[in-house]
Amino acid sequence: MTFLGIDLGTSGLRALLVNEEGQPIGSTEQHYSATHPQHGWSEQNPADWIAALDAAICEMRATYSEFSDLRGIGVAGHMHGATLLGKAGEVLRPCILWNDSRSHAEAGQLDATDGVRDLSGNIVFPGFTAPKLKWVCKNEPEVFKAIAKVLLPAAYLNFYLTGDFVADMSDSAGTSWLDVGKREWSDFLLDASHMRREQMPRLVEGSETAGTLRKELAQEWGLNGAVVVAGGAGDNAAAACGIGALNEGQGFVSLGTSGVLLAARHGYHPAPETAVHTFCHAIPGRWYQMGVMLSAADSLSWFARISGQTPSELTAAVGDCLNAPGEVRFLPYLSGERTPHNDAEIRGGFTGLSTGTTREDMTRAVLQGVAFGLRDSYDALARTDAKLDKIIAIGGGSASHYWLKLISTLFDVPLQLPVSGEFGAALGGARLGMIAATGVSPESVITSPQINKEVRPDERVRDSFEEAYQGFRAAYQGLKSIQ
Repeated sequence: MTFLGIDLGTSGLRALLVNEEGQPIGSTEQHYSATHPQHGWSEQNPADWIAALDAAICEMRATYSEFSDLRGIGVAGHMHGATLLGKAGEVLRPCILWNDSRSHAEAGQLDATDGVRDLSGNIVFPGFTAPKLKWVCKNEPEVFKAIAKVLLPAAYLNFYLTGDFVADMSDSAGTSWLDVGKREWSDFLLDASHMRREQMPRLVEGSETAGTLRKELAQEWGLNGAVVVAGGAGDNAAAACGIGALNEGQGFVSLGTSGVLLAARHGYHPAPETAVHTFCHAIPGRWYQMGVMLSAADSLSWFARISGQTPSELTAAVGDCLNAPGEVRFLPYLSGERTPHNDAEIRGGFTGLSTGTTREDMTRAVLQGVAFGLRDSYDALARTDAKLDKIIAIGGGSASHYWLKLISTLFDVPLQLPVSGEFGAALGGARLGMIAATGVSPESVITSPQINKEVRPDERVRDSFEEAYQGFRAAYQGLKSIQ
């Protein structure tokens, strides 16, 4: 038997095939892009996701003979996107993505509504799904009237795979329509954004069966026998499954386009006032909390573009030795910020520049600014009593030892690097597909990876970085006052 994990990302789709021991057999990738019709808007055509999946499967079939033994599929997807369907299942408009900020006014209105935070367990962020629908209601009324179903990106792939409208709890928790404690749609929350329960997909746990692969697709893919499709997960819940973060004290920091600090929780401990996200885990009876910054490795990529370097060239130039912070400060708010500020309008900047400032000084400032932003999330999580004794580091930015040393020092917690291999959202999706198809216990499949290296705090410079962090916090307030 083999199992397939599908990671539907913002810039591309990755398909990972694993065997019945959960070991990777091979993977394929396809890429696509988002469009930005106006400032702050970010959209994608769901047809691009389907084309990418079809191409990835075609390549996988041709490359890996084991694909013919496929028995289970799990989809992980970027969260919060609003895919609007008509009565015949047709897409009514491009999907409005998680990093679209057009509905910030609608988010503020919903967030100020009595009972919304209490039921959803979260601040209503502009990137969430519910405010997007309020925006569509106001600005595209004809589209709004035609809506029969609203699906998140992963749920849309589930629809393509199974022919059924079904979504998992972890992804649905980021809509502001789910009662996250009870793990069910809330009529009150739906009504607050003029939506109805019948417009929502059926809910399942991420490790449960959502349906079976459509016969037409099974034939097209050259498969015999039933293939189970799991509920799947939002991308971060899937990544938690990929690195084995199920229990209290387990979590990860992800240095991707955005930055995520995630902690697994056994119970439901909402703290919306901290701007920490409290979502259902992909496993029944479990939750997770995370702080999110919108421009992590994206800040480094931005600076690389304007300085004519690659991110790896920039980080190589600063070396591995952690020196005390310099005069240059970078505020990493290129796209606004979530945790802890919930501020879609704030923008970033450099301070402390002089004629003697070098590119290496600015690179260190960018790395420090992102690390300070992640420290904001660490402190916010601590206020919910989440405990992280050791944190696994994932994402492209984890290749920089300097960055990891800096983050470990600011958190005063060791960071662990897995042995090179699979441990992300695609593996988490494959694991969920395996659990749904075989009925094995989640704990027997969702295990931690072998650790290759541990990066520990640098005691020599901890106090100086703590002082610099407090200055960073004050700089945010100053920047806010002039923007």
